[in-house]
Amino acid sequence: MAVTKTNPGNFFEDFKLGQIIRHATPRTVTRGDAALYMGLYGPRFAVQSSKAFAKAIGYDENPLDDLLVFHTVFGKTVPDVSLNAIANLGYADCRFLKPVFPGTTLSTVSEVIGVKENSNGKTGTVYVRSTGSNEAGEKVLEYTRWVMVRKRDPGSPAPEAVVPELSDRVSPADLGAAVPPIDVSNYDFDLAGSPHRWGDYESGEKIDHVDGMTVEEAEHQIATRLYQNTAKVHFNQHTESEGRFGRRLIYGGVVISLARALSFNGLGNAFHLAAINGGRHVAPLFAGDTVYSWSEVLEKAEIPGRSDIGALRVRLVAVKNQACGSFPFKGADGKYQDDVILDLDTWLILPR
Repeated sequence: MAVTKTNPGNFFEDFKLGQIIRHATPRTVTRGDAALYMGLYGPRFAVQSSKAFAKAIGYDENPLDDLLVFHTVFGKTVPDVSLNAIANLGYADCRFLKPVFPGTTLSTVSEVIGVKENSNGKTGTVYVRSTGSNEAGEKVLEYTRWVMVRKRDPGSPAPEAVVPELSDRVSPADLGAAVPPIDVSNYDFDLAGSPHRWGDYESGEKIDHVDGMTVEEAEHQIATRLYQNTAKVHFNQHTESEGRFGRRLIYGGVVISLARALSFNGLGNAFHLAAINGGRHVAPLFAGDTVYSWSEVLEKAEIPGRSDIGALRVRLVAVKNQACGSFPFKGADGKYQDDVILDLDTWLILPR
């Protein structure tokens, strides 16, 4: 009997509580990746854009964009965790632990921390805790996500349901690790593009980021290839033409990166994404849709031992084909409005 040498990806039945998965293909991330990332989304944060700016305030050089690191680490997990996924459902307790510079090699390990079959008996939800490390074995990123995965055999018995308890907020004490002590006196607010420091924002403040970006099929495909994300729902129009929507879904990381890049207009000095407390992809995005975003300041926090930087807890909401002047979010019934595609609870770092 012939033995296949190819990997069809894991189905729901293949995941076991406590399972450790070492993901293939370490990835050395270069300035070429950084330039391509900038070309895809157009982020304008000065610390990541300018080596001179970053060195002036205390970095060794300009670090890679936090979300480029996130997507690269995430992409490693796809062949093992979400190749047969229907949708990535949400994130929690995501912490950026160390700055990542060009030339760093990233690798990922995941642990299965929860499994629950869905009521239809055809799919299940898998919870994984993934850790990205550099070539020295130092952790640079940790996060939890949960994903809906197809079953290989709908008739297979359901495992005992285990849903992990997840914290709803990363502690401010854990937020400063990825930012070296910075010299705020050398932070050029004119070059950064915004005069607003940490102290200029207030809890409850809402910010319309004004600008919108239309997503094209080609750039979405470049992005998924850049991150080596091979999930069928994003990559394969042949299979997805027979799926729920009849077309590929835009990878959720594209939505996050676009919303983050758009947030520059209003949060231009929020130069570091320190944590993602939680979030979900509310609705799908397709090529040809236009993404807008707005933010709400949920909380201000001092970081213990740091007088140079402060943290803002910010809800970042992305919508499609709808300007954000009225801050669309949820209706009177508590349900998301139709145009909402992303609801992300984050911690951002700003100079004081």
